[in-house]
Amino acid sequence: MSHITIQSITGVDIELRIAGAGSRSYAFVIDWHIRLLLAMAWWIVGTVLSGGFSHWFGSGSKMSGSYVLAALLPALAIYFLYHPVLELVMRGRTPGKRMAGIRIVTRQGDLPGAGALLLRNLFRLIDSLPTFYLVGLATVLFTEHSVRIGDLAAGTLLVIDNATSEKTFARMGGATTDSRLSVQSIDLIHELLERWPELDDPTRNDIARSLLAKVEPDLSAAALAGLSAHELQTRLKALLP
Repeated sequence: MSHITIQSITGVDIELRIAGAGSRSYAFVIDWHIRLLLAMAWWIVGTVLSGGFSHWFGSGSKMSGSYVLAALLPALAIYFLYHPVLELVMRGRTPGKRMAGIRIVTRQGDLPGAGALLLRNLFRLIDSLPTFYLVGLATVLFTEHSVRIGDLAAGTLLVIDNATSEKTFARMGGATTDSRLSVQSIDLIHELLERWPELDDPTRNDIARSLLAKVEPDLSAAALAGLSAHELQTRLKALLP
């Protein structure tokens, strides 16, 4: 099984295993049933409330505006927006992906942004051709990292979501679009602070100064060199969301 590695300056890299066709298909089948049931439930309730069943069983030949707005359009929105909305809210997962133990990440191991998730889902139109996702399944089986065309376009991967990766992604969840720190920098700071007592003074101080120089470019080399171990640790903690 192939994998990607998130590099760590503390010497402990995190390995993420690539999800194969089986786990991807399992997640998709679960999600397909969930979104279909949700869309149908909304359609039925909306149709009853708007009196839309008269269009199907009555003598009317036109759909009323209330039926379209209350039942048809929301049901279609639930069905087609299920994946991009939940993948954004659940940080690369859906209920099906969670049950299958997989998650979407970028090729650098970070959590994907809204643009990447939207692009990935737009390409479902191609991956689903000609039927039963044959194009997508074929690309998953024959590409190096088991990706479909949507993943190739968005630069994303599906990885096994185990306890180690969950810890990493939980840290990443603290990053916001307003943060000056990348998710990788946040993860590195967390890891350094966790291993702080285990590292000798010169090693942890050098690593801390390297991180601070990266995330706080306004700090001069002289200012960094003058910071004590306690000051370095305090400054790193203050950077975290």
